[in-house]
Amino acid sequence: MLIATERLILRRFRKDDAPVLAAYRSDPDVARYQSWDSPFSLLRAETAVANFIASDPDKPGWFQYAVERTADRELVGDVAVHLHDNLKQAEIGFTVAREHQRHGYAREAVTAVLDRLFRLQGLHKVTGECDSRNVASAGLMERLGFTREGLLRQQTYIKGEWTDDLLYGLLSTEWLIR
Repeated sequence: MLIATERLILRRFRKDDAPVLAAYRSDPDVARYQSWDSPFSLLRAETAVANFIASDPDKPGWFQYAVERTADRELVGDVAVHLHDNLKQAEIGFTVAREHQRHGYAREAVTAVLDRLFRLQGLHKVTGECDSRNVASAGLMERLGFTREGLLRQQTYIKGEWTDDLLYGLLSTEWLIR
């Protein structure tokens, strides 16, 4: 279940990834628009990794790809995919450790996952959702060809405030013509 790109390997999480996961999820800048709070304890990371290991990318539910840099085998982030029960739609999300942001790793990793979803698994549509203030995530989805399909005003109560959510969608016909 490996996906290799020019600079990255996307793979199943391993138990020894938990400390790195805990570290980058504990970064307040990384956690700002995410569903988890900072700090993210090692115990919570170990539990998350155990759940990631138990999941299957070809079955309905969430699967988390570990994103590892090929050059030094360092874990730089993750890409999450929620495959719907119909096996034709999915939601995608992504996180990159702050020190590895702005190097194109998120774009490279998400592109590879989208290729797998559309070309190998035959999905019809992939969606993404982000806090409307998360300019970087919204921008990445737009650069990858996602269409902004909506704005849900004050949709999510998180970290003590109501936030607006942006909804994005990408159809297989749009991806496969690239």
